[in-house]
Amino acid sequence: MRDNVKRQVENQARRRRQLRKQQKPAKDVFIPDAISVSNLAGLLGARIGHFENKMRSLGMETIRHDHILTSEEASLLALEYNVNPIVGTTEKLFDLTPKPEPEDMSIYPLRPPVVTIMGHVDHGKTTLLDSLRKTSVAAGEAGGITQHIGAFSVTLPSKQQITFLDTPGHAAFSAMRARGAHTTDIVVLVVAAEDGVMPQTIEAIKHAEEAGVPIVVAINKCDKYGADPDKAKQALLKYGITVEDLGGETQCVEVSGLTGMNLDKLEETILTLAEVLDLRAEVDMKGEGHVIESQIEKGRGSVATVLVKRGTLRVGDNIVAGDTWCKVKALVNDQGKAVKEAPPGTPVKEQAKLVVENRTFKRERREQLKTLVAINEKRRIVAEEEDEEKTALRDYKHKVWLFHQGILEHHPEQRQVKKQLSVAAMAAKEEEESEVKHLRMVVKGDVSGTVEAVCDALSGLPANQVKVGVIQSGVGNITESDIQFASSCSAMILGFNVKADKKLQQTARQMGVNIKSYGVIYKLLDDVKVEMAMLLPKDTEIQVIGEAKVAQVFPIKLKGGQTQNVAGCRVTNGGVSRKEEIRIVREGEVIWEGRLSSLKRVKEDIQEAKKGTECGMEFEGFQEFKEGDMIQSLKKVEVLRKL
Repeated sequence: MRDNVKRQVENQARRRRQLRKQQKPAKDVFIPDAISVSNLAGLLGARIGHFENKMRSLGMETIRHDHILTSEEASLLALEYNVNPIVGTTEKLFDLTPKPEPEDMSIYPLRPPVVTIMGHVDHGKTTLLDSLRKTSVAAGEAGGITQHIGAFSVTLPSKQQITFLDTPGHAAFSAMRARGAHTTDIVVLVVAAEDGVMPQTIEAIKHAEEAGVPIVVAINKCDKYGADPDKAKQALLKYGITVEDLGGETQCVEVSGLTGMNLDKLEETILTLAEVLDLRAEVDMKGEGHVIESQIEKGRGSVATVLVKRGTLRVGDNIVAGDTWCKVKALVNDQGKAVKEAPPGTPVKEQAKLVVENRTFKRERREQLKTLVAINEKRRIVAEEEDEEKTALRDYKHKVWLFHQGILEHHPEQRQVKKQLSVAAMAAKEEEESEVKHLRMVVKGDVSGTVEAVCDALSGLPANQVKVGVIQSGVGNITESDIQFASSCSAMILGFNVKADKKLQQTARQMGVNIKSYGVIYKLLDDVKVEMAMLLPKDTEIQVIGEAKVAQVFPIKLKGGQTQNVAGCRVTNGGVSRKEEIRIVREGEVIWEGRLSSLKRVKEDIQEAKKGTECGMEFEGFQEFKEGDMIQSLKKVEVLRKL
């Protein structure tokens, strides 16, 4: 009876505790993006032993105290302890976002349309722009091809303005073209009348379609002999571009950038399309836009080419772009003139200095989350090694005790524990054992866009035999720190539109660092391929350096009654050398290869017989030659292996 009463009292107390627990509101706990098991247990106020049992009951495989949990895993465990997990920091990080567009844009003034010129390399894009703004940019481009993305405004006779973006056409500058397409209002697709649709033409169409931007087709070089604009229009049909002449909606103008033919029609077409698009922008607000390119200029420091899309940018404004912020110290328009403000649709330049702390913090936090797997793997390896060492030591002590008790005859040897390699060490070992060679590069360029293009082009090179790795890249001239870094990593330095002075070149030679500077992208890629080939074993090629024809066979009697055949020959091409290997060809088939035992002209021993010389030849261990046989002198040459 007493036991029953005691049991009832305990049940009532348990029910009261559960009721209080249910009525108690869940406590908010801030969970970071990554937290160790021991720290989370302390945060939740749980004993580590009980906490590890809870993890085991939830099916978590790794329950060590130093194991790092993600925010999802930590939140799941927190819910088990009746707390409300809040993932992230206790403070919301301040950030800047574009201002929402107003519902009624008709009350705001019109802005100049932003037009991007796109197309295949050498189809005359820059020459077309030169004619539009009466300048000569193409003449100053290395190799006659554009390797930067540029912005400038053109004022038409009607006082209306158009802002043009010129993009590179070379295959290596795909990222630049994509950036231009996503910044623009209208894309002018330049197609050469003589070449038609080419690979970068197709890529430009894809970029414009992805950005949702209308296209105007400009058939260029119509003044050249053999130009066929209709063929180019027909070729565009395959890629979904139907011009008005063929019943489509895409406007097309036949132009010539060299003579200026129909450029007024092209401008009129662009303005008509811009009028249909009704491009307007707020003026009385803080400026918003896009960074087209950035570079380091001597005497100015960090400079960026910016296209203002909304609002007005003024000298003295603080601006944020990606992970950098700055105060605008100077505004210079596309003509090089200083201006106090830049309204929408204006390309200007401003200086950039410091890193935006909040965005950098977010980026670093994302990088830390990516390394969680590697950290946990390293800690797992260390824990397993420690456990194995403890087990080995315990077994050793037990066997020593057995030896002293007389159970074992010989004293045991202490077993050495084989340490596991870390993930990084395993990767380094695989790289050493791999047959693939590694060519390390430090890339420096004049602007960020070209550096990006060079790095992308290098990563796209074939990597089945030699892998090119860009270990560092940056904008600006080559510095001594670049040379020191390249020396420590056994890397070479590639400069694109930047050079190193004589003092730095001397320092590089002393440190064994190879510096190469280029102004044209395809020359850079060709030289890198040569550097890649130099890391591989060379191939051996056999070259025929001379030919002779057997005119007559002379049997010469020797001492002891033996006979030695001598080939009477005339050298028909090149020269036959006694030092080089010889090949005898009969009716197109090689019947013997070896060396000459003697080469004579009349009775005189000679080392080489030139074209037109009659001579006698004896071959080492071969006498079955006949009249009419062709004798070839061979030379083995080592050549670079083709990738």
